[in-house]
Amino acid sequence: MSDHSFATRAIHAGQAPDPLTGAIIPPIYQASTHVQDGIGGFREGYEYNRAGNPTRSALETQLAALEGGASALSFASGLAAEDALLRGILKPGDHVLLGNDVYGGTYRLLTKVLAPWGIETTTVELGDADSIRQALRPETKIVWLETPSNPLLKIVDIAATAEIAHAAGAVVVVDNTFASPALQRPLALGADLVVHSTTKYLGGHSDVLGGAVVFADDRFHDQVKFQQFAVGAVSAPLDAWLTTRGIKTLAVRVRQHSENAQAIAEWAQARPEFETVFYPGLASHPGHEIAARQMSGFGGMLSLALAAGPDAARAFAESTELFQLAESLGGVESLIGYPPDMTHASVRGTALAVPENVVRLSVGIEDVSDLIADLEQGLARLSI
Repeated sequence: MSDHSFATRAIHAGQAPDPLTGAIIPPIYQASTHVQDGIGGFREGYEYNRAGNPTRSALETQLAALEGGASALSFASGLAAEDALLRGILKPGDHVLLGNDVYGGTYRLLTKVLAPWGIETTTVELGDADSIRQALRPETKIVWLETPSNPLLKIVDIAATAEIAHAAGAVVVVDNTFASPALQRPLALGADLVVHSTTKYLGGHSDVLGGAVVFADDRFHDQVKFQQFAVGAVSAPLDAWLTTRGIKTLAVRVRQHSENAQAIAEWAQARPEFETVFYPGLASHPGHEIAARQMSGFGGMLSLALAAGPDAARAFAESTELFQLAESLGGVESLIGYPPDMTHASVRGTALAVPENVVRLSVGIEDVSDLIADLEQGLARLSI
């Protein structure tokens, strides 16, 4: 599959028709265990659903093909994937260098769950190479970055960061959830591992929870695979199948997400109600040139800072109709959120706190004129 285009791999990788019936869609193997041909005689390597399932294997093949990786592992959630990766690679006393604008759940996992286990974390502006070099320590094992970041859409130069991190002996992990492999493939830019909340753009329909780790090579696969098996936060067969189904339309969906978000960002930039529009597709965005170089499009996520302040931001988030107030992102329907009290409530009061006048939009694939009209009526309902 490596010689085929992205859209073709998304549809066909790991998706051979059922050899018994010819069904074009591989079946859901809704089974908890597998009959053995004698003790230890596993059929195709399958014994028990926590260890492996054919539907999950098909998804993992698909995920690796999308990111251009050597292999992939599928999990019950994005945080389950992150947890298995971190505990598979790190040991007490290790240090993680983290961007200063990351998903609140990642920060919480590192600082609340893994810190008592002896893992240290430092946050830094990853857009500044000198800041990265100064923050690296001999015990730094992982440099973890999101690009675009959540929720302020910061852009990090993956290749440049990987060069700095590798020179210091650190591993580079990229959370590629916002961009998706339809727009950006970090492994080709020097990253060692990619993580996803497959709940988001990969699943794409707000109907399944999942996560993934994709490996550039085989250095860390066995350690993370052991965590997957020993702890057991695996994706269930139906969840894996739903994710696979969503991935097959990823290329066309993300193209429309990006087109709609670009139009909304340009509309918002011309509105006095917004003091800042956070979207890398705008030439005014500080990371625009890097994003244009390492991404094939700018994605469906943007954030808006209300000039009138926090109260206006909260009211605006509650004033739209097509943009529905909800957690999560990446589905075909448009969502709006207030990060300080929703997705990023866990970093309130820290250096990672989101400005309180910011709302985040996950722009869906509805007709963009309807979406802009919805935002306009939301603004009209504000007393600003």
